[in-house]
Amino acid sequence: MHHIVRTLLALLCLIVIGGTPTEAGEYRLGPGDVVNISIWGLADPGVPKTDQISGQGSTEGYLVSPDGKIALPLVGEINVEGLTTSELTVVVTQAIGEYVTNPKVAVNLVKLRTTRVYVLGEVSRPGLYELEKMHNVLDAIGAAGGYTQYAAKKHVFLIRAGKADQPIKLDLVKLLKNGDISQNYTLAEGDLVYLSTNGKIDFSKDILPFISGAYYINHFNND
Repeated sequence: MHHIVRTLLALLCLIVIGGTPTEAGEYRLGPGDVVNISIWGLADPGVPKTDQISGQGSTEGYLVSPDGKIALPLVGEINVEGLTTSELTVVVTQAIGEYVTNPKVAVNLVKLRTTRVYVLGEVSRPGLYELEKMHNVLDAIGAAGGYTQYAAKKHVFLIRAGKADQPIKLDLVKLLKNGDISQNYTLAEGDLVYLSTNGKIDFSKDILPFISGAYYINHFNND
């Protein structure tokens, strides 16, 4: 039975990581993402040639800054955080329309941001992982090789970075058997997922042996 459940977990993780877009789960841009923006159209005669849109911020594209913005020539800063690539295409088209006649805009996501999280306890490979795409609890557990046969799947803990005294309890059984996606929390930089054996957690005993408390709380804020 444990083998069947772990196999199901692995399959679900592949689906999540594969990034099949849905209305609720379509990828939305955030700090650290890199997008390529190509623009075609006839420039307005009043715009100097030296100010024309190049199509790329660099050879790699436009990097979304920590405050969720990119800077386009002529247009200036655009807030892209939370937008899909389709929505960003519309925003850029409207913004550049003042300078380019009938602009044709193509936006491509060329590099996904990563989120670093800890996965500890009853998983095959406890440690620090960099997640791409949706950054969910299932992504994290899948990256750590899945849970062991000793994991208390109904009592998994999510500890937000800097909030060690406020653990969130979630139920993998509800998620895997009943499809309760509310249990599949989105993870942020420095979060920690812990799978216990008995449904309890002792931070000083279960977490600190793996990682320095000061590092866990402060490292990502100062990186």
